[in-house]
Amino acid sequence: MTPVVARMSVVLAIALALTGCTATPPEPRPTSTAPVVQLGAPGEEGRTLAPGEQLEMTPEAHTQTDVVFVRDMLHHHAQALEMTGYVEDRTSDRDIRLLAERMRVSQEDEMVQLETWLQNRGEPVRDPDAAHDEHTLMPGMLTPEQMEALEAAEGEGFDTLFLQSMIQHHQGALVMITELFGSADGAEAELAQLANHFDSDQRIEISRMTSMLAERSD
Repeated sequence: MTPVVARMSVVLAIALALTGCTATPPEPRPTSTAPVVQLGAPGEEGRTLAPGEQLEMTPEAHTQTDVVFVRDMLHHHAQALEMTGYVEDRTSDRDIRLLAERMRVSQEDEMVQLETWLQNRGEPVRDPDAAHDEHTLMPGMLTPEQMEALEAAEGEGFDTLFLQSMIQHHQGALVMITELFGSADGAEAELAQLANHFDSDQRIEISRMTSMLAERSD
């Protein structure tokens, strides 16, 4: 055997040995064939999705009770903003002014949240079939006579009447929230979060205003 042939034989033998040591690649695992079911809306059956079809994320269903609550709360907040609008020209009390400003900011922000909730669900912000004065029957709402008295007051008299009126107004909002949660079909999850936030905020402000009234009666 010539040297060249001998070297080729050695190389071939090494290559064959390395090939024999290479592990056989594992076979791919079969993909899961378990069916995926898309849940239907309340009262409707689910459906089995075709391979590769994506789940449809649909918002939780809301009810007419939810819609009425949101519209009523918007009107309720609007009166609170009207009340805070009287403050600047009728009192120089720093605490009353700060309280009113905080209320104005929070109520305006909450109104945006409520309007957005309606718009995201394809509901008009205002019910075109509602009577013009229907909202005056809501808990805590000031009557036209009470609003006129508040608008006419000034100085310390205004401060006391403003606190008393706003406490009444806030307590009415708490009643509305309690009625929502006590209803048979309210409230949708996102609305429940908003209502809980409103409840907490109103209670804090009622406590603060009650303390302010007590300080003025000493």
